Amino acid sequence: MSTFTQILYQIVFSTKNRERTLSESGQEKLFSFIWGILKNKKCHLYRIGGVEDHIHIITHIHPTVAVAELVKDIKLATSSFIKKEHLFSKFSGWQEGYGAFTYSISAKDNLIEYVKKQKEHHKKRSFKEEYVNLLKEHRIEYDEKYLV
Repeated sequence: MSTFTQILYQIVFSTKNRERTLSESGQEKLFSFIWGILKNKKCHLYRIGGVEDHIHIITHIHPTVAVAELVKDIKLATSSFIKKEHLFSKFSGWQEGYGAFTYSISAKDNLIEYVKKQKEHHKKRSFKEEYVNLLKEHRIEYDEKYLV
């Protein structure tokens, strides 16, 4: 029997100390690089986007890929890529953790639109506010001290 899955993930992580180092001029190159990582791991990218201090990835993850390993691979590879390409001069790394939230495939279009509108969305709400909202929406218990 074959394996069939349809698990839509929203993966979110920020720069170290939420530093606003991901300048708009280099984001497209960074996002293309992440798309390549996902393709190599047989994951389907629906949308990637973000602002200066964090990114959102909307993807289907291949059943043989563990989320934690995928995020670790993305962070390690992009850190090297950013340094090698001199993409963001003040980039000092990614935060330690990440958020991974699952959705029904019927939420895909809304998630894509949400990620497309990150720049305007963050004129009204900080990353921390957005992240806490995601944690609450998904009923994830958290300790405020880890949200610094």
